[in-house]
Amino acid sequence: MERVAIVGSGLIGRSWAMLFAAAGYKVRIYDIEPKQITDALSNIRSQLEHLEEIGLMRGHLTKEQQFQAIEGTNDLKYCIEGAIYIQENVPEILELKRSVHQKIDAVMDPTAILTSSASTIVPSDLCSHLKNRNRFIVAHPTNPPFYAPLVELGPSPWADPDLLPQTTALMKKIGQSPVTVKKEILGYVLNRIQYALLRECFSLIREDVVSVQDLDMVMSDGLGRRYAFIGPFETAYLNAGPNGMLDWGRKYGADILRVCQSFGGPEPFEGPTVDKMQSEMVKYLPLDKLDERRKWRDARLSALAKLKASFDSGEDKDN
Repeated sequence: MERVAIVGSGLIGRSWAMLFAAAGYKVRIYDIEPKQITDALSNIRSQLEHLEEIGLMRGHLTKEQQFQAIEGTNDLKYCIEGAIYIQENVPEILELKRSVHQKIDAVMDPTAILTSSASTIVPSDLCSHLKNRNRFIVAHPTNPPFYAPLVELGPSPWADPDLLPQTTALMKKIGQSPVTVKKEILGYVLNRIQYALLRECFSLIREDVVSVQDLDMVMSDGLGRRYAFIGPFETAYLNAGPNGMLDWGRKYGADILRVCQSFGGPEPFEGPTVDKMQSEMVKYLPLDKLDERRKWRDARLSALAKLKASFDSGEDKDN
């Protein structure tokens, strides 16, 4: 049975471990702190039990078989040796990631795939110092990866020609939805879109245009409903006339430009506006309820994943 290595046992690392175990791989998950590994394995067991209860286990293995496929370790060399795929998930600090990559580089198989869950740092900055930089690619997941399958793949400039197709095939095999970031760009695609959205949301709160709770509802009951199944371009395409995007551009292009020209520039995410957002958030979501709310979120993401899977399999298509 092929084995993968997960470096970092936080929320992202745990999800990666579960995804690979569900797909039939042996997994070693590493953390420098023994308690982190103990907590991670306990959390993974709880998550698998919950997934079984709600009927959303992935793959054909039982929860016990999947859990037994995951081994925790505080020995980085032991974690890496023999792995065909290595996923690094340490905090988004350039020098920390480069240091961890260098340690991995020293013991990895030169044919293995070395990936990072980096969300903003470009691949060349992460791997320029590695002897195996030709095997490096960013695999940035959406959080939480088990329920949101998108993975952004960004190869390093030195990547072997077969690295991207190999990683793409592997992501599909474990049930994820890979997209290719064709050139290096700060923040990749998902976060550039997400941060542009957050920048405007921040501005709307600062200018007291809308409350924090109502702004969230604009997404959850408005744009989010649209984008749960199709993206912004297909949404526009379906809302356009018989000539598709050409009609959409003619109808709405001038209005879009006028609104965009009213946007301000970027501003620090700090100060009175953040205090205001925090004050409003804790009124309807107290800090001691965050874990409970995360479970609520994950349950709904699970239900959405199940619904989308049923559509994709044709179970709910009209005959």
